[in-house]
Amino acid sequence: MEKTFYLHSKFTAKALPSDNGENSISIEGYASTVEVDRQGDVVPAGVWEKGLRNYLKNPVILAYHDHTQPIGRMISHRIDEKGLWIKAIISDAAGNIYKLIKNGILSAFSIGFQVRDAEYNSKAEVFMIKDLELHEISVVSVPANQSTLFSLSKAFDNAEEFELFKQQFVTESESAKELESSRETNLSKKEEWTMDPKELEKLLADTSAKAAEAAAKAVIEAQVKAAQEAAQKERQEAELAAKVKAAVQTVDTGAEKLLAEVEKRLADQAAEQTKAFEGLQIALKEKAAELEAIQRSKMQFSETKAQEMKYEDKEKAVLLAKAMGRTIENTKFGAEMIQKYGQHLPSATWELEVNLNLESEVRRRLVMAPLFRNINMQTNVMTIPVNPEAGVATWVTNSQFGTSSSAGGTTATTGYTPGVGSPHALKEVTLNAYKVATNEYLAYEEEEDSLLALMPIIREAMVRRLARSVDRAFLRGAGAGSDPVKGIATWDTLSTDNVTPSIATDKVTVANLRTLRRGLNTWGLDPAEIVYVVSTEIYYDLLDDTTFQTMNQVGPAATLLTGQIGSVGNSPVLVSGEFDSKAATAVGAVCFAPANFLVGNQRGVRVDTQELVETQRRVFVASLRTGLTQLTTNLGSGVNKLVWAA
Repeated sequence: MEKTFYLHSKFTAKALPSDNGENSISIEGYASTVEVDRQGDVVPAGVWEKGLRNYLKNPVILAYHDHTQPIGRMISHRIDEKGLWIKAIISDAAGNIYKLIKNGILSAFSIGFQVRDAEYNSKAEVFMIKDLELHEISVVSVPANQSTLFSLSKAFDNAEEFELFKQQFVTESESAKELESSRETNLSKKEEWTMDPKELEKLLADTSAKAAEAAAKAVIEAQVKAAQEAAQKERQEAELAAKVKAAVQTVDTGAEKLLAEVEKRLADQAAEQTKAFEGLQIALKEKAAELEAIQRSKMQFSETKAQEMKYEDKEKAVLLAKAMGRTIENTKFGAEMIQKYGQHLPSATWELEVNLNLESEVRRRLVMAPLFRNINMQTNVMTIPVNPEAGVATWVTNSQFGTSSSAGGTTATTGYTPGVGSPHALKEVTLNAYKVATNEYLAYEEEEDSLLALMPIIREAMVRRLARSVDRAFLRGAGAGSDPVKGIATWDTLSTDNVTPSIATDKVTVANLRTLRRGLNTWGLDPAEIVYVVSTEIYYDLLDDTTFQTMNQVGPAATLLTGQIGSVGNSPVLVSGEFDSKAATAVGAVCFAPANFLVGNQRGVRVDTQELVETQRRVFVASLRTGLTQLTTNLGSGVNKLVWAA
């Protein structure tokens, strides 16, 4: 059953030129036919529909049954009354095989398959394959004897082995019988043509007499059988009539008693049911009020059953109400939400939830703010105490205790103390939370449906503006006037140690960033406490520096910082788009110690609206309060920056 057989058949080849300069050859022909070969082997066309299923998943064409020599691909096939016809394309990448096919030297298919089921009629010597699985199709040379294109015996070493294989499938199948009958019929026809005419007439006469005798016998047998069936039916009908008569007599004798018993039972049952119904009616009247209250409470419970409301719906309801200057309940969308999720929902808390979510969205977009320690402020101005570095301790010698001339004495002298006192130098740092706001304007003519579609766009714009403003202020804010937050670059007091590459000729490298860190002195000792923030121009310069460790080299743990692009000496490097354009005296990068700075937040994002009657508009305002300040200066500012030179 596991034997692999090969079927050979001739094909025709045709060259197919293509536009890209490559050539290929189209070959086509019947890979298998339904004809019986000289040894009685048959492959019906019906087996190929199932036999091709696995091969069609990868219809590759091989050379000489070698799986390492693919030369083309089957592009089409059909199954008809003749057998299996295929068409394939052979690529010129097949080299010598392509040339041999083109020159007509190789002109035959060879199909390797495995027999799954078959039938063998040993008398007719017919081996019919009922089920097979196609393994592969190859191109091979044409066999010398064309009549031996298909013979299963070729797959065995000797005749005995082939005979044992066929015995597995010995059966009297209809298909084998049909072929056997066909073969015997052909032989009979040959014998008839050689018979004497008189013998033929006698044979026909004898045959006619036998046929007439058989027909008469069949008619007599049919008549006898019909008479027997009629007699049996008559007996059965008589027996049935007798049984029915006896049953009717039995019913007549006891019918009156049975009817009386049934009527009595029905009357008793009706009386019991009437009594039960009357009792239930009285109970229902007594409990009517209680039942009504229970029913009402169940209805209320069903109405107030909590459903989980989506945050997106809450946000739309809150922002739409603000945009229209109404309460949530007075907007069409808000009323629908309350009706859908229930009147019990605390819509008053939706605004707080939306504000907190907007604040989280702003924080998520920030690059600078997450680097610093944050403190929540109750007012927009807050003073906190700071204890800067207070010098060093004193080494105490023996002489300070009033010892004798000999070293190591222990006699104390009045007035001496062990060491020099170092009092605490506490100072106050003032945190200011400045207000930043963004506005959106909506015309009165806007309908609720159009505003509902605009809300996500307005929300996204406000969040993006607030995040950019905070990041820009923390990075390079002036700290005065309309730009009140003093940014990291402005806190830099080490102007003599700044790195100043030329705009026209220099590219910023990792070495430049290390120079920035060196300028921090004590603040730059621990690389884990240092952060670099660079502009987009410097980011591309660093990509050209082979010593720069990008994120794929640093590892996934470093992606905790928003905007991080790599690392220099285990210090994270972040990119920001809030630097000034590349120009003389413009800052391109900063290196700083976040531990020396503190961010104060008075409140999160708040959304307000106001009517502008004179312009027939409604202003939509989103705002928050935050600020940045430096803690100590006795060890330096903790900031160094790169400034472009002309």
